[in-house]
Amino acid sequence: MAELIWSQRAITDVENIYDYIANDSPMYARVTTEGVIGSVERLQQFPESGRGLPEFPELPHREVIIGNYRIIYKYDQGTNEVKIVTVVQGSRLLTKEILSE
Repeated sequence: MAELIWSQRAITDVENIYDYIANDSPMYARVTTEGVIGSVERLQQFPESGRGLPEFPELPHREVIIGNYRIIYKYDQGTNEVKIVTVVQGSRLLTKEILSE
């Protein structure tokens, strides 16, 4: 089973998503962020189940899409670690700078 590691950037992304949605609905903010967090737990058993990034097929990054959000991660087979790099709004333009750690 792979170890799941959240980068500080990804944690901040989820906190910002919660804060933004909570302005209108704290309950929906909780449901949304719990969905984002819960959707990556399967990566512990199936770390390569996410799809490659269509914008950057040459990069080792993969993604899981949940609702309007793209959860971008990298899997290191050597250490058996899945690192959640960032969580971005699906309509946002994805750049390599966003993926840097």
